[in-house]
Amino acid sequence: MKKKGDKSVPAISTSSLPDIIFMLLFFFMTTTVMRETELKVQVQLPEATEVQKLEKKSLVSYIYIGPPTRAMVAKWGDSPRIQLNDSYKTKEEILDFIAAERDKVSEADRPFMTVNIKAHKDMRMGLITDVKQELRKANALKISYAAQKTVRRGE
Repeated sequence: MKKKGDKSVPAISTSSLPDIIFMLLFFFMTTTVMRETELKVQVQLPEATEVQKLEKKSLVSYIYIGPPTRAMVAKWGDSPRIQLNDSYKTKEEILDFIAAERDKVSEADRPFMTVNIKAHKDMRMGLITDVKQELRKANALKISYAAQKTVRRGE
């Protein structure tokens, strides 16, 4: 007793597709973190052969060192500057910056905090050494340097 007839698959309903797309869009819009810091210094990273990605970016504080951007040269001159968050600071203000960054993090995560120095590749080591000395005074001893991976020829 078989029924003869058309055995085609029914069409898939797409009426809920716009709802799903808008839910996904809303989810990614609310969870995506945009760049929080506007760069006011030029940072062209040096090249390195052995590069590692930082694990927990929420525990990383960034210090930018380099010459001011073209828009800032008229106001600040062309001497190298230190940028902490969104403004130029002096090396003496690094202690307050590290203290403020520590206050943002829970007590359990403080030993895992890292300071990442993003310095222009043509910077002299004097200013970078001064920044490192201030970090030592602030007891911020986990320091990493930002670099871009060198593309090896023949690989």
